[in-house]
Amino acid sequence: MPWNVPNTLTWLRIAAIPLIVALFYMPYPWSDPAAAWLFAAAGITDSLDGYFARRLRQTSRLGAFLDPVADKLIVATALVLLVSKDSRWLIVLTAAVIIGREITISALREWMAEIGARRKVAVSQLGKYKTVLQIVGLSLMLYRWPLFGLPTYRIGVVLTEVAAAATLLSMVMYLRAAWPDLRR
Repeated sequence: MPWNVPNTLTWLRIAAIPLIVALFYMPYPWSDPAAAWLFAAAGITDSLDGYFARRLRQTSRLGAFLDPVADKLIVATALVLLVSKDSRWLIVLTAAVIIGREITISALREWMAEIGARRKVAVSQLGKYKTVLQIVGLSLMLYRWPLFGLPTYRIGVVLTEVAAAATLLSMVMYLRAAWPDLRR
């Protein structure tokens, strides 16, 4: 069922991507915070779609495919947007690490599914924490303006760097789990 509750939330997350891009480049003082809030709301739907899929028993093969694709698309888009305005080496490296890891692990999961060993590289708890760090960190970076006197952009950078470190660690864990199959 392509239009059940969880799949609809995932489609909405994908539909939010061009709106986030448009808001990010608008020349109004409210556009950065609006892009950040939309990105954060889209990030929240990532948790909600899984919750509703289990709660309402509306899991589907489409949803299992689409959910991680939507996650990777929105995170990669946010990283590219941020690099377009802040091309310091640390920001670029963080973006490259996160995007590179996502591509690597997607390919690994595809290959492991091909050989019938997908469960060995199922999403880990660290992967879930990494996603939360990415959503919060990137939301704060997109917000850009100080909030209650806090330097949101700097805090977002730190959280996103921690997410990049968690990203590398989780990649190592997935590769170690898959290593016996990779060696064959």
